[in-house]
Amino acid sequence: MLAIFARHGRLVLVLGLLAGVLLPTLATVMKPYLPHLVATTLFLAALRIGPREALGKLRDLRDIIGLIGIYQIVVPLIFILVLPLTGLSPMLVTAITLMAAAPSISGTPSLTLMMGYDPAPALRMLISGTAAVPATAFIVFLFVPAFGSAYDVAISAFRLLMLIAAATALAFALRIFIFREATRKFTNSVDGLSALAMAGIVIGLMTAIGPALQTDPMLVVYTLLIACTASFGLQIAAYFLLPKSQQGGTRVGHSIVSGCRNNALFITALPASVTDPLLLYIGCYQIPMYLTPLLLKWLYRHNDSQD
Repeated sequence: MLAIFARHGRLVLVLGLLAGVLLPTLATVMKPYLPHLVATTLFLAALRIGPREALGKLRDLRDIIGLIGIYQIVVPLIFILVLPLTGLSPMLVTAITLMAAAPSISGTPSLTLMMGYDPAPALRMLISGTAAVPATAFIVFLFVPAFGSAYDVAISAFRLLMLIAAATALAFALRIFIFREATRKFTNSVDGLSALAMAGIVIGLMTAIGPALQTDPMLVVYTLLIACTASFGLQIAAYFLLPKSQQGGTRVGHSIVSGCRNNALFITALPASVTDPLLLYIGCYQIPMYLTPLLLKWLYRHNDSQD
């Protein structure tokens, strides 16, 4: 059964999105379990990859530090300057800027794997980007005091980093002492569980969309278009701007990370007066992220033709 879920992982994500939109009661039920599902996704990604591949090389670390600086500092600062000139509402400007200041979502290694590429580069970006949030968010928040306290964001990021560290350490210990060889049956089982965990996460993050569809459906459509433009636009830009010399899995993983950000990280760190108006955008933003394996397949297939 898990092998079936692994084989149809993209469809599982689509069904999760539909359930989150069409079943708001289920979304409300799933929301309290989001931290557990995030931890499960991180654990499964690290278990699938293993410690050797996850650690990478020193050269990879240098590249990652540079990319994190661009993704989490340069891009949001550009948005702060440019987006107000586009006519977007202050709420959307705030939402997009916060998204750009956030690290990768926990599911980027699994999304990269669904595209058929090595998930290890995405996992390294996830861990490093989250660890850097206290510094990167502090810099961005200096330019937008309305965001609130960078200290609160640092605490929230530190908690997430501890969660990542615990889940990764447990997974690596299991790979070293128990699952030394990643057989096909083993990887299929882990991939199937990952697809289910990611579907659960997306259901829990869609609580604002169902009610909004009943009160103002056109606002939902508009917000969704903006969210798709932001997520897909960042991925496409990163893919064509990243060095072509990067290996296929690295280039694809780093591109997916650029447009799949954990903006939900700020919900618990910032004042409710800042985050409550953003919940609709955050819910809509889940849709392009989790549809990436389907809708951007054409882009990342382009990578195959170049390798």
